[in-house]
Formats: sequence, C-alpha cells, structure tokens
Amino acid sequence: MKIATWNVNSVKARLETVVQWLKEAEPDVVCFQEIKSTDETFPAEAFEALGYNCAVHGQKTYNGVAILSKRPMEDVTPRLPGGDGDDHARYIEAVVPGDHGVVRVASIYAPNGNPIGTDKFKYKLAWLERLEKHARELLALEEPLVLMGDINVIPTPDDCYDPKAWMNDALFQPESRAALRRIEFLGLTDAFRACSAEPQQYTFWDYQAGAWQKDHGIRIDHILLSPQAADRLKTCVIDKHVRGREKPSDHVPVWCELAV
Repeated sequence: MKIATWNVNSVKARLETVVQWLKEAEPDVVCFQEIKSTDETFPAEAFEALGYNCAVHGQKTYNGVAILSKRPMEDVTPRLPGGDGDDHARYIEAVVPGDHGVVRVASIYAPNGNPIGTDKFKYKLAWLERLEKHARELLALEEPLVLMGDINVIPTPDDCYDPKAWMNDALFQPESRAALRRIEFLGLTDAFRACSAEPQQYTFWDYQAGAWQKDHGIRIDHILLSPQAADRLKTCVIDKHVRGREKPSDHVPVWCELAV
C-alpha cells in the first residue's frame, strides 16, 4: 500500500498540479493538509474521477485536512481530542482496509507557532501535547498506524539548510523538537529516516528569497509509523521534483510503501 502526505497550500488553487501528481504517483491513500476549503467546497469530484473516496475536515480560508483513499474508509474521525473550544481543522483519521488487515491513517496539520513568546507558540506546544496523548491511546490498539502530515517541527540540525537561520523560529525551538521526540519515543518510527540517513533532505522551501533555487529548505512533513506499520515499511521517498512545477505548493509530497 502506497501512502502519501502533502501540504497542498490551497487545494483549489493547485488542483491541476495535485491531479497531475496523483495520476503519476498513484498513491492508494493520500493525506492533504492546508486545503483552505470547507467540506462543501472541497473539489471531491476531481478526485473521485481518479477513483478516490474523500474524507474532509475543512475550514474556510485557513487550515483544513483531508484523506483520499482508493478503498472505502471506516471509522472516519475529525478533530484531535481535547482542546475544548479549539475550532481549527487540523486533524482527521480513518481506518483503511488493506490486503492483509487494516491501516489506521491520520492527516495532521500542526500549528506553526510563530512568533515565539506568544499565545501562538503556547497553542503549538499544547496541540502537540494533545497529539502525544492521542497517539499513546492509538498505539494501545496495537495495529498498523500511520500518523503523517505537516507537523511543523524541524527535528534536527541535519533537517534544515542552516540551523542558525532558524534559531528564533517556532519550528526549531528546543520545546518544539522535544515535543516531537516525546511523540516518537512512544514507539513511533520516522519513516523517512528509517530509509535514509542522508542530511539536508527537505519537504518545504519558502516562496521568498529564492529558497527553492538555492535549496534552502527544511524537513517538516513527517510520516510516523507504529511498530506494526514500521515492520512492514518497504520505502519512503520525498518527491522533491514537484516543487519545481508551475504554481507549486511550498511543500512537496512524501510517501511510503507498506506491505499491507
């Protein structure tokens, strides 16, 4: 099963680019983030024409997540538990049947958190704490679990072009990196790092200052696997070339293949 994640940065604005990649890559399941669309205005027809079922947790103008699957989805659950009054559309999960059992998949769009020293940064850390709690509960199910998306954390200095340039950014703060480590230390595997130790491999390049042309990127889009999923991991790839296309997202797809 080929499972992908992609922060598309407005699904309607980049529909042609997204459809082109789906036709080329043919993932069985793909998680989108930052769709910037409500459930009602999500362009489901374009994806249904490619054979996908759509589960959407949208929000007007901001945020929004979705899961597309070529197989029927079960137990579709929007929203991350906890956070009373949190109306941000940042999380959706579903169970997808495979050839050898089911896989639980979650599409995650974690808060950016900038600027540090503000309520936005506090919200980021609190949200990641909620994700940690929920991940612990999901891991107790002892099933193949794939938590993936734009987690908005640069894990290590090897995951950015210049650590000094990110010292004052919420994505690279010690508290942010520690929050991600706590989630991984529950027993989750970073799928990309399980397949490649090569440094300076990125999933995001800013639109500003020629970041793409200079390869000034960061790795903030992650695929985290439960032990039952990690045992079935075959490969994990960053589709870097997509960033060079016309009207690209500032993020690129990341995908893994599981023997399920």
